[in-house]
Amino acid sequence: MEKKEFDTQTKGMACEFLTIGKLFKKGLQTTFTVGNAKSIDIFAQNQKGNKYAVQVKGATPPFQLGKEDIKENIIYVFIKLNSFLENEEYYIVKGSEILDNIGKFYISQYENNKSPTRPSIGINALKEYEGKWEVFDE
Repeated sequence: MEKKEFDTQTKGMACEFLTIGKLFKKGLQTTFTVGNAKSIDIFAQNQKGNKYAVQVKGATPPFQLGKEDIKENIIYVFIKLNSFLENEEYYIVKGSEILDNIGKFYISQYENNKSPTRPSIGINALKEYEGKWEVFDE
């Protein structure tokens, strides 16, 4: 059988389903938006009743995301997809954290107020957020 290319849409769906699975395992109720909510992939609610809007970005870093697309009240889950037999790496960060530290996440991409052609967040800027699922406990 010929090996098929793992296309961008398939990668995105895989990342969204992986995130939903993690949130269910954490005890949250989740709803998948199936593209019906712009910039929100998942709505989740924890056992305390706190609600979260989640956007998932996944594949191979860097993760393409312009600062103008970041919303402070959204939680971003960045997933580095590894090979099939390897575990994924999850980086969970609030939009407000990114907006408060644009220079940290984008390094010099936004210097001189010029918007880069393909703004992205690198894996090194996300290292301290690896596995930070506790953001859903708040």
